[in-house]
Amino acid sequence: MAMLETVEIDAVGEPDGSVIWLHGLGADGHDFEPIVPELRLQTQLNLRFVFPHAPVRPVTINGGMEMRAWYDILTMDRGGPVDEVGTRESSQQLVELIEREHERGVPYERILLAGFSQGGAIASHTAMRFPHRLAGLMSLSTYLPLQRYFDEEVATKIDDETLQLPIFMAHGSGDAVVPMALGERSRDLLQCSGFEVEWHEYPMAHAVCANEIEDIRRWMLAVYGAAD
Repeated sequence: MAMLETVEIDAVGEPDGSVIWLHGLGADGHDFEPIVPELRLQTQLNLRFVFPHAPVRPVTINGGMEMRAWYDILTMDRGGPVDEVGTRESSQQLVELIEREHERGVPYERILLAGFSQGGAIASHTAMRFPHRLAGLMSLSTYLPLQRYFDEEVATKIDDETLQLPIFMAHGSGDAVVPMALGERSRDLLQCSGFEVEWHEYPMAHAVCANEIEDIRRWMLAVYGAAD
């Protein structure tokens, strides 16, 4: 597979860390680019932000229309078939981006994965299976995919270092695209496995709000050990 194309906001000089942030269905790497100045981190943290473009693929629920998507959505039935192949392929492409940041001199424990909706699903799937402890996982308006494999692929391999992964999860109580119950179920699964999850819910739809951005800012400062 080819390396994903990315939009980058680079650090000035040597970065304190890297944030790889995945967009949602039908968007692209520019979608969360404007959020960087809103986080107001520049004076405390010198971060590289990497926003990859998802591959273009047909999406079944949209009549087979081609768009940027991390995996196909075969049905809106929560118990229906899922695109396991697409999920795992996108996760592997994210792993390649993590390794590229590591090759650029950023330690694994200073690389943070973030994602919204479909992008959050891939970030979550990858962070749970990555063999090194990362800086953190930011999972926004999303869920943990392929949960039927969680016990075999994640729970049986959890150790004390794995459980140190900081996890930020946020969801809108009025989300009709990815109902908050899916996020809560994923949160509960992680907590029952021993992970500490910082959970936030906001009175919003399938979106990101100002209060959420402030909470993300505070969490990221804490993750990277920077004073506010």
